[in-house]
Amino acid sequence: MTKLSVNINKIATLRNARGGNVPDLLKVATDIQKFGAQGITIHPRPDERHIRYQDARDLKAIVHTEFNIEGNPQHNFIDLVLECKPEQVTLVPDAIGAITSSAGWDTVKNQAYLTEMIQEFKRNNIRTSIFVDPILAMIEGAKNTGADRIELYTEEFAHQYSLGNHDAINPYVTASVLANDLGLGINAGHDLSLDNIQFFKQNIPGLLEVSIGHALIAESLYLGLENVVNMYLQKLK
Repeated sequence: MTKLSVNINKIATLRNARGGNVPDLLKVATDIQKFGAQGITIHPRPDERHIRYQDARDLKAIVHTEFNIEGNPQHNFIDLVLECKPEQVTLVPDAIGAITSSAGWDTVKNQAYLTEMIQEFKRNNIRTSIFVDPILAMIEGAKNTGADRIELYTEEFAHQYSLGNHDAINPYVTASVLANDLGLGINAGHDLSLDNIQFFKQNIPGLLEVSIGHALIAESLYLGLENVVNMYLQKLK
């Protein structure tokens, strides 16, 4: 079964909109785990507009599944990850001020930099994953950095799938076959939803984990958080 890690950034966005502690991020994370999700993902950004650095510290004490911290490995982020020591760190090349992630790493151009970061995290027994587009050269480059896994950036698949273009899965299948051959674990995320997750899962060989936030939280407004978590789990079996 592919593991479901729920990104709770949107819960933090809603909390921050009123300046208090409603909804309670820690309670939501606890409930999501109770509902059956196998992981909690956060993506703190330098401006802390949703997840705050202190949230990461507080979550470490209550996440008993897999804790995944995503972000661009700038100094403050590196320090936070080394302090919290999550099970996994996912490196994402976010520009400062970006609304959301919009591209994977150029793992060839940034090989030396990524290798240095990954070595530091692995010295601290933190599994490493690199956010990449489904481009074979980028998959090979990820392997050369020493990363444990890749996370396939799935926005283009999700957009094309919504238009009825199921062939959009093909580059992801090819990339996954190569990743498997190279011994890289495969994660995926971005715009995956109840509409497309089962098709994606069925076609990607060796898919270990998906990280889903925006769609899952939006779907929960209509269907309820516990129901939606379990709907994803059923589709990922």
